[in-house]
Amino acid sequence: MADILEMKMPSPGESITEVEVAQLLVSNGDIVELDQPIAEIDSDKATLELNAEAEGKIEFLVGEGDTVEIGQIVCRIDTSFKAEAKPEKVVAPEAAKVEAKKSESGAKPSNEVSAKATPVAKAMIQDSGAPASKIKGSGEGGKILKKDVETYLSGGFDTSSSMAGWGGGRDESREKMSSLRRKISTRLVSVKNETAMLTTFNEVDMSYIMDLRKKYKEAFKEKHGVGLGFMSFFTKAVTEALGQFPAVNAYIDGQEMVFHDYADIAIAVSSPKGLMVPVLRNAEQMNLAQIESGIKELAIKARDGKLSIEEMTGGTFTITNGGVFGSMLSTPILNPPQSAILGMHNIVERPVAINGEVVIRPIMYVALSYDHRIIDGKESVSFLVKVKEMLENPAWMLFGGKEPEKVLLGL
Repeated sequence: MADILEMKMPSPGESITEVEVAQLLVSNGDIVELDQPIAEIDSDKATLELNAEAEGKIEFLVGEGDTVEIGQIVCRIDTSFKAEAKPEKVVAPEAAKVEAKKSESGAKPSNEVSAKATPVAKAMIQDSGAPASKIKGSGEGGKILKKDVETYLSGGFDTSSSMAGWGGGRDESREKMSSLRRKISTRLVSVKNETAMLTTFNEVDMSYIMDLRKKYKEAFKEKHGVGLGFMSFFTKAVTEALGQFPAVNAYIDGQEMVFHDYADIAIAVSSPKGLMVPVLRNAEQMNLAQIESGIKELAIKARDGKLSIEEMTGGTFTITNGGVFGSMLSTPILNPPQSAILGMHNIVERPVAINGEVVIRPIMYVALSYDHRIIDGKESVSFLVKVKEMLENPAWMLFGGKEPEKVLLGL
């Protein structure tokens, strides 16, 4: 009698009662290995991988797009089946030379089609012999679509777009919103309806920081093993300013205001699944190198879809950088239940007046959106001015956002 393991949908996090099957990574009847990723699931907070709990032949009881309750049986694994051992290929010296020569002469590579491709795209890849690994997917989660294969086969030019226009037809298509996208849309609408959101703006002369990075970027990377970016300066300036304006670091809970004696900074990062906002815990205790390392680790996890629910939960303040996409100015929307978010933008050389003379300086516009129910206008403006001052005078960050001379004189 076959030994059948019934896999139930595990809980990805507290308060989550159901998830959505975003993609099946293996097919019915496949022999899977222990801990092999078999599906991607969307919760209202993140996209996560579901791993096989045993080795054997798999039979799914759910399909892509299905909503599954926590604890529901997802698949059955017949553990009487074992994955075939993959013998190590031994290549004799002469054979190795032949293989190397083939490689040098441009031998046709193997063309194993990724599971992240539509059936039509898979067929086109197999028929054409195009290397699947080199085709960039434009579908959700990087899935390869028919047009992606056509673009690759046309030498990188999108044949669906021409001088005559990108359309021409009258076709429409519909895609079901993912659980994550539905939750985000609901939360964003609630922010507009349930908060008194305002935005205040300022500009930052980035000359000092840009000169500092140029002068010390090689030494910084050699010593700390990570690059020196703008985000660490902004994060450090924000944490110091939050210490002086605690309401900006607080949130409303019913009839109470909740204050924090720490700064958990949520950093918005781009990922194949969309915008993710992982949290850098106790950022107020970190130096620039620690901040850069933490952000890099979270960004890599976001790119690879490895962020956990815990890493995206909480946060007392958010920083988002639209400048990497070319944004000049925007009004960032609050990340509930937080009361404020700082928006960074692109750096553009602009004429500014300094000491009565017009000079060209690299300027970044910054925006602070805040909940006016808990943060007064004076606090919001003063907070953003303090961030600006520290960015234009980075040494101030070492003295709690105060001028070093005044700290020295006890003023």
